Amino acid sequence: MTDSIMSKAATMEIPINSNGDTGTLPEDDSLEQAAKLQWSLDEKDLQQVMVSGPNLNETSIVSGGYGGTAEGIIPTSSIKGSNMHHSSSSSSMTAEEATRGVAVEKLETMKKWGLNTYKCTKQMISERFGRGSRTVDLELEAQIEVLRDTKRKYETVLRLARALTNHFYNMVQTQHALGDTFADLSQKSPELRDEFGYNAETQKLLCKNGETLLGAINFFVSSINTLVNKTMEDTLMTIKMYENARLEFDAYRSDLEELSLGPRDAVAMARIDAAQQQYQLQKDKYERLRSDVTIKLKFLEENKVKVMHKQLLLFHNAISAYFAGNQQQLEQTLKQFNIILRPPGADKPSWLEEQ
Repeated sequence: MTDSIMSKAATMEIPINSNGDTGTLPEDDSLEQAAKLQWSLDEKDLQQVMVSGPNLNETSIVSGGYGGTAEGIIPTSSIKGSNMHHSSSSSSMTAEEATRGVAVEKLETMKKWGLNTYKCTKQMISERFGRGSRTVDLELEAQIEVLRDTKRKYETVLRLARALTNHFYNMVQTQHALGDTFADLSQKSPELRDEFGYNAETQKLLCKNGETLLGAINFFVSSINTLVNKTMEDTLMTIKMYENARLEFDAYRSDLEELSLGPRDAVAMARIDAAQQQYQLQKDKYERLRSDVTIKLKFLEENKVKVMHKQLLLFHNAISAYFAGNQQQLEQTLKQFNIILRPPGADKPSWLEEQ
């Protein structure tokens, strides 16, 4: 504001006559009045500036002399917050770099997955249409097929044994209800008391033996279920991993063979070296899983023979003793195989446990 006042004062024209005094020209009055008016306005502006004062937050440091360009103006507010902006910008840059690193890693993973899926799909289609070669272990493939067939047959045994359990359980419940009815009628029919009493005792005995046989059959079903749905299933999961590794191995093997038949320039040799490394990794994975499958098949066969020998003997002895009416032999069979029968309602918590 003071600069504008000084510049305006410097540009005012004061007429001087030949004697050195100020003269009165026709335009003097108007010029003098204009100068006084401008001076009074400038004084008001200056007083307003002095009263209000400059805003320290908006003051600037000017480099250069009076009348310099605005390029050297540095706002003081930027000096105050420079450290804060620097720290926040550095932290934001670190977060951005971390986010960018995660994104690049995910992109590389998706790229490798897509390339591997493409190669395996191509190999699978080639094998299905008879145009591609596949690695075959005849002995291992035969063992795997035997296992799958055995699992299907054991699943049939398990399904039928469960059906037998359900039917026999219903029969035992019917015998129990029939025995209770006979006992009630023996009390209400004096003329047939003995006959109803005999039948009530017979049904109660059959019900007791039936519950003992149900314990043996349930143990048989539980053991078969563990063998089929856990032990065999675990081996089949390893076989599935082995088959996937075999497919990947053949896919990278075919890729390496195609590259080996091509040109041998620098770029092609680099691609061949990379394909050779991938081929070796897939080969190691395939051989490791093949060894795992061989070991698991061996242990599964031994475990299956041991389990089924025990369970088939239990099933035969229990069924024979029950239908022969040999209650003592039936109970001895359960003791032989360490089967403990739980009384009815034993699975339910007591009223203290429910509180």
